[in-house]
Amino acid sequence: MTLLLFVAGLLLLIAGAEFLVRGASRIAVAVGISPLVVGLTVVALGTSSPEIAVSLMAAFKGQGDLAMGNVVGSNIFNILLVLGACAVFAPLVVAQKLVRFDVPVLIGASVALILLGWDGRVDWLDGAMLFIGLVAYNLFVIRQSRRETKRIKKEYEKEYGAPSEDEAHRTGALLRSILLVIVGFAMLTVGSRFLIDGAVAIATWLGMSQLVIGLTIVAAGTGLPEAATSIVAAIRGQRDMAVGNVVGSNIYNILGVMGLAGMISPDGVPVAESAFRFDLPVALACAVACLPVFFNGYRIARWEGAMFLAYYAAYVSFLILDATAATALTSFTNVMAGFVIPLTAVTLVVVTWRQWKHRQKP
Repeated sequence: MTLLLFVAGLLLLIAGAEFLVRGASRIAVAVGISPLVVGLTVVALGTSSPEIAVSLMAAFKGQGDLAMGNVVGSNIFNILLVLGACAVFAPLVVAQKLVRFDVPVLIGASVALILLGWDGRVDWLDGAMLFIGLVAYNLFVIRQSRRETKRIKKEYEKEYGAPSEDEAHRTGALLRSILLVIVGFAMLTVGSRFLIDGAVAIATWLGMSQLVIGLTIVAAGTGLPEAATSIVAAIRGQRDMAVGNVVGSNIYNILGVMGLAGMISPDGVPVAESAFRFDLPVALACAVACLPVFFNGYRIARWEGAMFLAYYAAYVSFLILDATAATALTSFTNVMAGFVIPLTAVTLVVVTWRQWKHRQKP
């Protein structure tokens, strides 16, 4: 029954997010909001809605470790597994705007979360500061949208199914869109409750902490909308959207989800020592790694995608070895810290330097 509860919650989250994205996108276009703004705000918020529902429910119920683990784990999952899998399938195109603005914003948000959690808790004031950052980010995106080209508008209209001028103003179409949003929110609420109850029961049965369950199972589950959106975009040949969706959703996760969770949690969201020492730095490292990877020809090559997948496998392996107190943990950590990570860093530096030198040639 516990497993069925968990699976039912996961399915409700996925379906609810889909309804919310479709309904909100159609409403936004119907009232005249730019397609670019719809993609960067409404749709990014929609694909992050499972994280929002689960983390807010967990924070409200006093299960802050699950809320923190869900956000941090989802961000790691999005970059390493989702982008890695998409790039292995087909090399991904990276818009210059992501490298110049959005990725630095993601890095700054990751640093801010670490600094705000330095005292072991993300309280109401910390959450408010993060949420203000999200508002500022959205305002900047809306301002920049005035400069978007006709090509970008057509791209977003094709992706999100912008209705015709007549259809947009039909009362029936608008009511159906509003109904989709309401049903989506209801499914997210019920699904998040099922998922949390199931995850807590599984963690108790396995003897694992709520933080580890949040970092792995729950994070992967709530990250499925981002995964589905990015994979479909890559298959359709819209590979820049696949990357933008992940980066935008990660920004929403930190600034929006953690911001709201910190504000509504009775005692704030606790930051476990293990998360502060390992998981938060890993999430920051993933965000920083995007800069050299994205900068290399403004694309993610297949070998870089394979590298991301290998690092996600290593990350999950570490969590499992650490949770089970396995004797192989020390050897595994020494190999990763003494050989694999330094070799990867040197490789990225060399490749980035060569790419930069190539661009300097007349």
